[in-house]
Amino acid sequence: MTLTTFALVRHGQTDWNAERRLQGSTDIPLNDVGRGQARDAVAVLAPYEWDAIVSSPLSRAAETADLIAEGLGLEVVRRVPELTERSFGPAEGMQTGPELDALRVPGGFQGAESEDEAAERGLGALEALAEEFRGQRLLVVTHGTLLRVSLSRAIGRTLTSVDNAVLNLAHHHAIEGWQLEYFNGEPVLAATQG
Repeated sequence: MTLTTFALVRHGQTDWNAERRLQGSTDIPLNDVGRGQARDAVAVLAPYEWDAIVSSPLSRAAETADLIAEGLGLEVVRRVPELTERSFGPAEGMQTGPELDALRVPGGFQGAESEDEAAERGLGALEALAEEFRGQRLLVVTHGTLLRVSLSRAIGRTLTSVDNAVLNLAHHHAIEGWQLEYFNGEPVLAATQG
């Protein structure tokens, strides 16, 4: 049985995260809290032996990956465009309120990438990486919504929001598919049995 193990990490905090603004594909950098979160993630990731690190090309994910790689003594091998956050279109930069509500449509926002489109793109990217890095241990730094919708589709149940810079550990097997072992730093095995 060939198992590919993934650490799926959301980038550290940005100012827009702190202000509860929709970021989407807008390239907002990490703030100092986010840089600290990325450095702190190293302690959780260090006990595992990682073969490679990839990330989204957006600066908040790229810098998080670079900080983690530095802490682990590794290099980021590639930025993967398909791992860019879901586009929220004209809703990006907005906070909850009437202006944002006016853009809401079923499943998202006017002029935005749909949840299904984002899930298909994200899961497709992860499955391509599982094929490329078959049998290895891959650390992927990407974005909260993309991770949530992609993992939800992969395991067939709806997940909650993904926390900044915490461990989400998943395994991919070519025949049996995906198994999520840790979500937001907590074991999920008990929640998936039954």
